[in-house]
Amino acid sequence: MTFQIVTVPCLSDNYSYLAHDVASGATAVIDVPEPGPILRELAARDWKASHILLTHHHSDHVDGAEALAAATGAHVFGAAADAHRLPPLDHGVAPGDTVRIGMQQGQVIDVPGHTLGHIAYFFPEARALFTGDSLMVMGCGRLFEGTPAQMWDTLTRLMELPDSTRIFSGHEYAQTNARFALTLEPGNAALKSRAETIDHVRAAGGFTVPGTLGEERSTNPFLRAALPEMKSALGMQDASDLAVFTELRTRRNGFRG
Repeated sequence: MTFQIVTVPCLSDNYSYLAHDVASGATAVIDVPEPGPILRELAARDWKASHILLTHHHSDHVDGAEALAAATGAHVFGAAADAHRLPPLDHGVAPGDTVRIGMQQGQVIDVPGHTLGHIAYFFPEARALFTGDSLMVMGCGRLFEGTPAQMWDTLTRLMELPDSTRIFSGHEYAQTNARFALTLEPGNAALKSRAETIDHVRAAGGFTVPGTLGEERSTNPFLRAALPEMKSALGMQDASDLAVFTELRTRRNGFRG
C-alpha cells in the first residue's frame, strides 16, 4: 500500500493517526492529543513527521501539537477560520483546499456541528477520511457549538462519498454507540453482527477504527435518520429527516448504556 495509516491510542479513548506516503517518506499526523505516544510510534517505524493536520480546536485533539511540531519540525495545518483558537498554524486551510502528503493529495471538507470550525481531510486515492469528532464509527459528535441542521448537512454530504471510504474518527466510542443503536433497531441483522464484532475486537484489545462508510450506512443510526425503518422505530413516520436526526442526537446525549 502506498499510503500506510497507523492508529495511535492517546489519553483515555482518543486516537491520533500517522499517514505515511511510502514513495516520498512524508508522514502526516492527524490530531495530536499528546505527543508521547506519537513520537514513540514514529521512532519505532523510523518515520519522520512532516505534517500535522488538525481537525478542530478541542484540547484533546490539539494539546500536543506545538510540542510535536517543535520535536519534529512538522508543519501544522488547520482551519484558517479557527486559527484564533488553534495552536500556531504554518498553513491555514479552508474547505475546498487540498493538502499534499508526498504523492497523496487530500481534500479539506467543511464538517460543522461538533464545533463550528471543524474540518475533515479526505484522501480519495487511499479511500481515507479523517473525520475527527464529526462522523464517528457508529455515531457522530455531540453538538457543542453547531446546530442539528449543520450536523445533518455535514453527514448528508459525507454520505455522498463512496461506500468503500474508510472512516478514521477521533475516539473509541464504538461499543457504547452500538449499544445505543441496538435500542433503536434490535432487529437490524447488520447492526447485531457488527455489535458482536465490535465486542470481540475490543475484548482482544483491538481498535474499531476504521469503519467503512458502507458499514456506517447500514448500522450507524445517525446516517439512517432519513430511512422509513428508523422513522418507524422512533414513532416519527411523518417527521422530517432533520427532526428525526435531532431526536436521535437528543436520545444519544442521555444514553448511559
